[in-house]
Amino acid sequence: MQRMKVSHTHDICYRQLSLLSTRTAPGRLLAWSPSLSDTRSARECSIQSCVCRSTHRDSLIPETLKELEADEELVQLHDNIARRGQRSLTEEEDALRRKTLENLGTKPFKAMCEKEGVTALRRGRANIFQLNIGLYCNQACRHCHVESSPKRTEMMSHQVAEQCVSLMDASDGIETVDLTGGAPELCPEFRYLVREARARGLEVIDRCNLTVLLEPGQETLAEFLAENKVKVVASMPCYSKENVDSQRGGGVFGRSIRGLQMLNAVGYGMPGSDLTLDLVYNPGGVFLAPPASSLEDAYKQELKEAYGISFNNLLCLNNMPIKRWADELVKRGEMEAYMELLVNAFNPKAGEGLMCRNTVSVGWDGRVFDCDFNQQLDLSISGSDIRTVFDMESLDELTGRDITVASHCYGCTAGSGSGCQGSTATIII
Repeated sequence: MQRMKVSHTHDICYRQLSLLSTRTAPGRLLAWSPSLSDTRSARECSIQSCVCRSTHRDSLIPETLKELEADEELVQLHDNIARRGQRSLTEEEDALRRKTLENLGTKPFKAMCEKEGVTALRRGRANIFQLNIGLYCNQACRHCHVESSPKRTEMMSHQVAEQCVSLMDASDGIETVDLTGGAPELCPEFRYLVREARARGLEVIDRCNLTVLLEPGQETLAEFLAENKVKVVASMPCYSKENVDSQRGGGVFGRSIRGLQMLNAVGYGMPGSDLTLDLVYNPGGVFLAPPASSLEDAYKQELKEAYGISFNNLLCLNNMPIKRWADELVKRGEMEAYMELLVNAFNPKAGEGLMCRNTVSVGWDGRVFDCDFNQQLDLSISGSDIRTVFDMESLDELTGRDITVASHCYGCTAGSGSGCQGSTATIII
């Protein structure tokens, strides 16, 4: 199979970080990064400025809503969701992806896996219980695969949350409860689920957008996460203000920096601490995420020198060709090019590590899926007997079932592989 070489030539942060990690002599950088100051005093002012503002709390939501109202495409999207329903839009989107693959003469995902010798796509015993507890969010990111925003009001009920806790008790294989959204912290059931999972000795992951730490009403969030030893996986697609704000919305970068500093202040990501803080990098264009090993050290250097921030690990994830990112690709006329990139970078070893093999995904309404991406595309788990958390007594009932796959799954097997826990294979190109 001919493989397309993975290119990062249009990724400003990737290029700058790659240059930054190349040194001509100890302590001397090969290239200057235009997003950072050349002088120590300017760096110290930048750090002090962020720290001083960290106690000031005003909601990001009004600014996000203002940007949404000014974006005709997003206004139309929310109107279509309300008028036509999410399922209709999803079917239209999937038809476009399938047509694109047909134009490329590409096999369906399952057939490609079989041809490349990937182990049969069946569920193993679940050890990660991922709960998308609401689509409400204080941001409206351009790459968001769940189309979250302040306009989305869907939230998990206490009844569904209680049933999820019952499944934690009944499912011996579960090791991790992974809470996502939207901004999961803004869901009333978030702290209940954290406490119940931690009381059972389970690891809890909070997929945090960082800006939520600055929202009114979240004054105790950082301390709550630390007290319960929640692992924080935080979105930080770049160290550049321009790149982050263009992808995630105006003002997000500054608030994210302040959020990271607040987490550091309670021990997250600090040397000798058992509080884990991982960051997530997403490409800002039509290219794949690089291996984390090529970015992590430079990322740490940039954030430490510029803002005094420490963290543990960098996760590099591909953007999935669904929802808002799919809309963006269509607008640019680059859907076919992106799908071709994913297909040509197909990595059989990534197929062995697919997250759907050991993860169960639950939506805010209690419906059950193989992964969060399938959840957003309304692709139900195989079999007709289980549709919601109320249809089973244990997650073990899902073991051995065929995994539901479609064209978007090429995003998980491209390059280094991509899943919610990070890369799934060593890159092959």
